[in-house]
Amino acid sequence: MTEILTSAQMRAIEAAAIDSGRVSGLELMERAGRGVADATFATWPELICAPGRAVVLCGPGNNGGDGYVIARLLFERGWDLRLYTLGDPARLPPDAAANAARWQACDIGSTPLDPQTPTALPEADLSIDALFGIGLTRPLPPGVAGLRLPGHRIAVDVPSGRDADAAQDLGPALPADLCVTFHREKPVHEMLKREGVKIVVADIGL
Repeated sequence: MTEILTSAQMRAIEAAAIDSGRVSGLELMERAGRGVADATFATWPELICAPGRAVVLCGPGNNGGDGYVIARLLFERGWDLRLYTLGDPARLPPDAAANAARWQACDIGSTPLDPQTPTALPEADLSIDALFGIGLTRPLPPGVAGLRLPGHRIAVDVPSGRDADAAQDLGPALPADLCVTFHREKPVHEMLKREGVKIVVADIGL
């Protein structure tokens, strides 16, 4: 039987690994980003040799940090990137801030999302939802809930707007075709499978 972890259990495992010195939070974030990129190209192999346009949505926490890693990896593969941010970048957690700085070194820039009014996203082959991770316990702001994601839609850990523990309905959530989670599935992933979302568990070395 597949082991299922709650969001609290997952955070505890990550914290224990970091506290032990076995791995840094920055390294876990890099592995997570690579896991999403690998799962994306395994799902749509036709994209490997035909870089196109990608939209990456980065949130105010460590899920957003994963998004910055993914954006950088796609950029290195020759993709045309459009990156959108939610929240004040100056208030990012340290590991996410480090990856935001690495992205800024690519000299592409980013566009802030209005939490109250949906942004019209450009056409793209891929859209990466790295806005909110497993810790979300409140409804999405209207400007996020109303986003229309273009192309193949990939959620990082869980689609933004879904409760990872499947304990409550938070209201409208962003859609996903592929959801890449880390280490183990969370309770919501079984629900997502029934809705037709492909779930991939990426090994990040925990």
